Amino acid sequence: MGTARKQDEDGLYAITGEARAVALFRLVLAFMAVVMLAFVLVEGWRIWRDYRHAYSNAENMVTNLARAIGQHAEDAIRQVNAITAALAERLEGDGFDHLDRPRLQALLAQQKQIMPQLHGLFVYGPDGSWIVTDQASIPPDANNADRDYFAYHRTHTERAVRIGTVVRSRSSGDLIIPISRRLDNPDGSFAGVLLGTIKVDWFVRYYGDFKIDERGALVLAMRDGTILVRRPFVEPVIGRSLANSEVFRNHLPFASEGLAEAVAVVDGTPRLYAYQALSTYPLVVEAGLSQESIIAPWRHDVIKSVAVLLILLVGLAAFGWAVLRQLRERIAIERALHQAHQTLKTLALTDSLTGLGNRRRLDAVFETELKRARRQGYPVALVMFDLDYFKRYNDRYGHPAGDQCLRRFAEVLQQSLKRPADLAVRYGGEEFTLLLPGTHLQGAEQMVEEILLLLRRQMMAHADSPLGRVTASAGIAVGHPARDASTSESLMAAADGALYEAKRLGRDGYTVAAPLLAITG
Repeated sequence: MGTARKQDEDGLYAITGEARAVALFRLVLAFMAVVMLAFVLVEGWRIWRDYRHAYSNAENMVTNLARAIGQHAEDAIRQVNAITAALAERLEGDGFDHLDRPRLQALLAQQKQIMPQLHGLFVYGPDGSWIVTDQASIPPDANNADRDYFAYHRTHTERAVRIGTVVRSRSSGDLIIPISRRLDNPDGSFAGVLLGTIKVDWFVRYYGDFKIDERGALVLAMRDGTILVRRPFVEPVIGRSLANSEVFRNHLPFASEGLAEAVAVVDGTPRLYAYQALSTYPLVVEAGLSQESIIAPWRHDVIKSVAVLLILLVGLAAFGWAVLRQLRERIAIERALHQAHQTLKTLALTDSLTGLGNRRRLDAVFETELKRARRQGYPVALVMFDLDYFKRYNDRYGHPAGDQCLRRFAEVLQQSLKRPADLAVRYGGEEFTLLLPGTHLQGAEQMVEEILLLLRRQMMAHADSPLGRVTASAGIAVGHPARDASTSESLMAAADGALYEAKRLGRDGYTVAAPLLAITG
């Protein structure tokens, strides 16, 4: 009997030891799986972050390029505008009958030498004949009455400078951009045209100095989409229309500058474009980097990172197998598991799109804040926000633009928080919530007004909103847990009702929920 009992004890001990070994095996296996998954998730996040960083750098680069070539074009045309305005005033003041042609020709030649962009300066009579130019001699029987700019000024009396499409010079054969203005007689009748021409090659050489990828593009175009200059320069492209391109069709009508991802109508290359409409002249500039040039370095880094990650995972697997076989490092394993658990818990409480807390974060702290407010006798304010007509925004601009809109609104909320205890969360979809412990109604209203004002200043275009821009509505509920029946459910319901009342009243504003019932008895 004693022997049987001893065998039973040994068997129980063996079963217990085996169970412990199996439990430890499963524990270590689970730990290794979590660690490997964490590595994959972290590396995946880093890859995504680098991808966004690459696009962010590209966006900054094309934006700066667009601004540079836009300023360059505006300065060049402004100079020609200024000199032709001064010459027009002088010609009209002196009159064509008293024109000192040799002196005027010397002046025009001097101005051409001063301004490197100038191809030439020309004065034409009412019949289109050449009266004087910067050139020492005028070709016999030269006449420009058939030019588009001449016909325009002959039938239009406005005095503003006009930028024409690219033509080929009859004196030199160069491609030029005509900058013209009308000349009048003292009685207001048509006296001729004053023309300044800018060399297309001058723009081409300037654009060629920028260090961009081989499939990048720089464009100067008329506001109607007619191409004046383009890099890479291909002469047949000059004069083509971009009116049906993504930028001209879907972006310029809503914003004078911005970013767009589009396939080029000229060469079919997918690019990231920055565009800008000049403020002074009816011109548009575009700077584009090919998407391949943006992604290629990132892709190369991804291949290296994935290779390193695979090697690391294989090494971890081998190490884990050794640990499983030798049953060592138990304390270190348990400690690492705890750390991984805490990391996952933190990730679970954060909204990955906006970086704000998520609904779980709000649920985790709401009751705690109400209990503290009940003990210490201070109020708790809850604000619910909802972006107006957000589904329409997504339908028009696409989900990537919608995500960017949510991130920008989240930044506005985060910037508006005044104290460490204040909490901003993304409640779900386009809904956001502020939890403001120790905040009275006046303070909550002031914060909401500030947030709505900051959002308006963002001037995010929203063509499908009656207001033409992105707006939000808000509902405010304030509870005093020490003296009324404030609960997380009642405050949420009150704020939600106030939010829908704000939407019913016209949106882009807020309403305040009625005070909660006081505790009686």
